Amino acid sequence: MAALRGLLDRPLASYYLLLASLGLLLVFGLVMVFSATSVENFRETHSPYTSLIKQSTWAVVGLLGFWFCQRLPMRTYRGIARYVLIVSMVLMVVLDMLTFLGGLSGGPNPTPLRLGPLHADENWLYIGPIQGQPSELGKLGLILWSADILTRKGTKIANWRELITPVFPVALLLLGLVGYSDFGTMTCLFLAFLGVLWAAGVQKRVFAVLFGAAVVGMTVLIQAAPYRMARVTVFLDPAHADRNGPAYQFFQGLYAIADGGWFGVGLGRGPSKWGLLPNGHNDSIFAVIAEELGVVGCLVLLVLLAVLACTGLRIARRVEHPFRRLVATGITCWLVGQAAINIGGVIGIMPMTGVPLPFISDGGTALVVALGAAGILTSFARAEPDAARALHARPPRRWVQLVWAPLPPLPQRGAGRRASAREGTGASARPGAAASARTGRARAAGARADNGGRAAGGVRQR
Repeated sequence: MAALRGLLDRPLASYYLLLASLGLLLVFGLVMVFSATSVENFRETHSPYTSLIKQSTWAVVGLLGFWFCQRLPMRTYRGIARYVLIVSMVLMVVLDMLTFLGGLSGGPNPTPLRLGPLHADENWLYIGPIQGQPSELGKLGLILWSADILTRKGTKIANWRELITPVFPVALLLLGLVGYSDFGTMTCLFLAFLGVLWAAGVQKRVFAVLFGAAVVGMTVLIQAAPYRMARVTVFLDPAHADRNGPAYQFFQGLYAIADGGWFGVGLGRGPSKWGLLPNGHNDSIFAVIAEELGVVGCLVLLVLLAVLACTGLRIARRVEHPFRRLVATGITCWLVGQAAINIGGVIGIMPMTGVPLPFISDGGTALVVALGAAGILTSFARAEPDAARALHARPPRRWVQLVWAPLPPLPQRGAGRRASAREGTGASARPGAAASARTGRARAAGARADNGGRAAGGVRQR
């Protein structure tokens, strides 16, 4: 334990922990996507590597986004936050409009509506040959924008009226737009938003109101879609659910987990991917992991996710500027909360929602946006006060700074406290912190008065 504490006390511990956990999760995900899709790909395209090549291509794009995001300064994120949110909301409006108009055609499988190069297919928006999920971009946009607004408001968020304009209306509008077509992603958005509010130090009664509104809104959305109601029914009463109907995917996942045992049947040897487990490459990939790698493989994955969670919260606790603290908390709650929702749905402790497992499931947009968010976390890890001082004390070579990342700004003494007092949130907004600040100012004033008296006395003596 002493050795572990010594390693964690190193200035760049958060930075290296984040890089290690992300790299291992990405490799783990590519291996499992190949294993889960090889049989279906060979049947359809006569090549078992089709999905692996596609996912690897998206991983390269995501790594480029990771590299780009970890180079940007904090002021850039604050400047582009509103534009990222606006673009994601516009795309969600287009997606919901096409989905609604396409659903008017009737039938169990309505024909997707096409408006020129635009058409929608479930949660995907197609713009010509480009496809993507606007809700994934909305997660990052909401975190950046809400963190910037709350940072600007500073200690005024103690008054709940300050949250009414514009934080709550915009957040609820985005949640409604996403929830219309993707209930699971809306839940992840809500968790990320709660994480930002929690890091900002919002009063507990605000969370009570939010939870009450969430229960009402989620109930309406569940009852509006029969397939969502069927998932809730399977969760509440699995013993009497139709195992060949709405409960088929859930029970096939449980069978795969049971077959895996402690050490699994072997990588690539799971029988569930032979057409037995729906969405085994995406929503139910955790069941494939349990079947082929067993409990040991699941524990390895959970440990990596736990390291990612602890590192994200560690970064949020150590950075000085309140904007970095709020964004780091929001991103961590989003990634870890989404992983918990996915795994919980597969093992049956909550209803299945259809969200992917971050960095593991097959899906291009989700992987690219998640790696971009991880790049932001990496940038903030380098901006920790001890990490920044260590990097400036022994700066890397010039070509390393040009290729990888520039040096973070050096923290100034008291800069974090001044930023928190001016526009920050959290501990700086509490009475104890304010009393400490007043005590510090009184001591400084006393010291100036004392020095002034000595100087005056010296003049009189001379």
